Amino acid sequence: MNLNYPNGKKYRPKEVSIGTRGKNNKNSSYSNRGMTLEDDLNETNQFYRERKIAVIHKKPTPVQIVQVDYPTRSAAVIKEAYFKLASTTDYNGVYKGRYIDFEAKETQNATSFPLKNFHQHQIEHMEEVLDQGGICFVILRFTKFEKVYLLEAQHLLKFWERMRNGGRKSITKEEIEQKGHYIPLGFQPRIDYIKIIDQL
Repeated sequence: MNLNYPNGKKYRPKEVSIGTRGKNNKNSSYSNRGMTLEDDLNETNQFYRERKIAVIHKKPTPVQIVQVDYPTRSAAVIKEAYFKLASTTDYNGVYKGRYIDFEAKETQNATSFPLKNFHQHQIEHMEEVLDQGGICFVILRFTKFEKVYLLEAQHLLKFWERMRNGGRKSITKEEIEQKGHYIPLGFQPRIDYIKIIDQL
């Protein structure tokens, strides 16, 4: 299936995508084999909803279908589609009366997190959420180590500004360890980011 952006450019998945299953990743732990960051967060959010802790959902990506083939009456195949507009962040919802909005990214890089994984419109969206008093952050996973961190949006914005001013185009792992919050992987919930929010 061909997906295109509103400007007509072809959509090409990035080298690392939270929607790509890591079944062939030799560095994945046995307990998490085949699970992506998105899978883990969806399970975590379901855990929160079922126990009435928080209501957080993954935002659907608006897609306009252009061409559909009907090889049989019961089967339709989408041949061409376009993203209607640029997506903002991956997840949003409410916790204890506060609006929560966050992005989830993972990388196979062992020493830093490339800022090219983010887009200008996502950064602007995070700024808007912070301006309105919302809770905004990113969840970052280093797949080689199976380590997950919560980095508050205000820190990400500073690293982004540093890049815009000619500085490095990534956040070092040390900077994430210093400014972010390590989230140990658990069973239920898998990625307990609400526990970190409570500490903040």
